[in-house]
Amino acid sequence: MGLLTLSEIWIYPIKSLGGIRLSKSEVMPKGLRYDRRWMLIDDAGIFITQRVHSIMAFFKLSFSGEQFTVNIKNDYIHLPAGAPVSPVPITATVWDDTIEVYEVLGEYSQWFTQRLGINCRLVHFPEENQRLVDEKYRLENDSVSLADGYPFLIIGQSSLDDLNTRLENPVPMNRFRPNFVFTGGKPFEEDQWRNFTIGKNRFAGVKPCGRCVLTTVNQETAERGAEPLAMLTTYRRMNNKVYFGQNLLAIDCYEIHEGDKIELGS
Repeated sequence: MGLLTLSEIWIYPIKSLGGIRLSKSEVMPKGLRYDRRWMLIDDAGIFITQRVHSIMAFFKLSFSGEQFTVNIKNDYIHLPAGAPVSPVPITATVWDDTIEVYEVLGEYSQWFTQRLGINCRLVHFPEENQRLVDEKYRLENDSVSLADGYPFLIIGQSSLDDLNTRLENPVPMNRFRPNFVFTGGKPFEEDQWRNFTIGKNRFAGVKPCGRCVLTTVNQETAERGAEPLAMLTTYRRMNNKVYFGQNLLAIDCYEIHEGDKIELGS
């Protein structure tokens, strides 16, 4: 089987915008530090994603000195990790969840509105605000950030390699927005992972990740196609859903590093 090794770590600070690859990160109960702690909402307070607005793929992020930079083409804006927010909460909706968020003060909402071409507000989801994981999969009172449903997502490089052998045009891992990528092991073996460690951190695999049309958006061109969802439907469909990757909950909260060894438990 070979060693199982954590090969990539990713965060997506603003939900549905570009990801940032890190060599190390801090595991927190709601997800990696800074992962999906911000999002864009419309006038009704509903979250905005590439599922509807594929142009969001053009927004790329980088991180340096406790500050994010959001780039779109030759335009950019800096977002400090501790950017001040309005003291007045906003009620927002992420899927079936209603949560309290706070608008980031400054020109951010206007900047995104002008570049997306739709009215939107950039909001922050504080660490202390709760958003419970689906009760069927909770270990305790597990909470999640603004990710779709779970704090962490892991995918094996072998799983992507297997998919790409079946596709006419291979797709990169960024179609699937994982937090963790690992090397070694068999395709899709992460489906069966329940208790395991990455470095010093214990994790629980709770549910394979159901995939949607966001996987069909090319992250470089913002164009939408049929793949890889069409191919995945032919061999990764169960219970009327298409699965790729495993959703995780954290049991420990230590720093995690690229190169950490993964050890499977019972």
